[in-house]
Amino acid sequence: MASAALPAAPANGVESVRRSRILASKLYFDVPPSKVPVIYSSSYDISFLGIEKLHPFDSSKWGRICQFLIKEGYLEKTRIIEPLEASNDDLLVVHSESYLKGLKSSLKVSIIIEVPPVAIFPNWLVQQKVLYPFRKQTGGSILAAKLAIEKGWAINIGGGFHHCSANQGGGFCVYADITLAIHFAFARLNISRVMIIDLDAHQGNGHEKDFANDGRVYILDMFNAGIYPLDYEARRYINQKVELVSGTKTEDYLSQLDKALEVAKNKFDPELIVYNAGTDILDGDPLGRMKISPEGVAIRDEKVFNFAKERNIPLIMLTSGGYMKSSARVIADSIINLSNKNLVNLANLATTS
Repeated sequence: MASAALPAAPANGVESVRRSRILASKLYFDVPPSKVPVIYSSSYDISFLGIEKLHPFDSSKWGRICQFLIKEGYLEKTRIIEPLEASNDDLLVVHSESYLKGLKSSLKVSIIIEVPPVAIFPNWLVQQKVLYPFRKQTGGSILAAKLAIEKGWAINIGGGFHHCSANQGGGFCVYADITLAIHFAFARLNISRVMIIDLDAHQGNGHEKDFANDGRVYILDMFNAGIYPLDYEARRYINQKVELVSGTKTEDYLSQLDKALEVAKNKFDPELIVYNAGTDILDGDPLGRMKISPEGVAIRDEKVFNFAKERNIPLIMLTSGGYMKSSARVIADSIINLSNKNLVNLANLATTS
């Protein structure tokens, strides 16, 4: 496969420090056999004096996904895995000191998460109510890679902050959880080839910048080319770019996805897939501007899981963007479909085969 000839990132002083931080991290931990590789914490959900409602993102989405799965008998609450919070040292694996110090400015945070009133609050409160939930979700994304290698798949009911790069946040994305998860996997899981399949409606410009010209990472990004972030520099770093238009409908979308996965299959042979499964492609989403049905989202997710399963490639799924209250229901229904199709096993710890 083409991946065999691609160079690895060079080892240097920066890589040495990065590796030391990763090896010292506590984010990877052994999980009891009673658990399933579904990661969530009630700390994911953001509640900040109602101010969170000023952004179209449903900041209680993550908890409601789990509630649906538990209520309908597909998931036992005691089997969910709670991640640790990504520490400052963990974040420094990718982020610069200056970027993290900048988050001590409530104004800076308000710009990144696109909620201007956050700027007036003391930073200790912003850290507690906004950034702590994001750090917990980041810890979840990082842990998901370990679980996927062990179990074949893992779902972080959160994460997917694909607009954040090492030195710049934006678009409600504060920490580069995808980049972090991949670097942890390189250092701790004995792998050297990762494919990112980014099917959020928006371009994943954060991880694209972070892995620019890094032959160990292959990026397939299928996105609405006419909306935020319009990052043309980052588009140069996409290995396989599928540019969609506003109003794209389900049948056309799924057809283009089939073609893209067929191309990806012959271009790269990954040892891990990071699937960024944003639901802002849904018809009616105010930011995604596409017209994909709820059933179309479930079929999309099924196609990606099948793509991984047929090749015996471990996969992590991140829920990423989705700006309607209906997103939580759609994601839960998709996970239920994956369970019904035996692509994930929520009932016990046996890895699906």
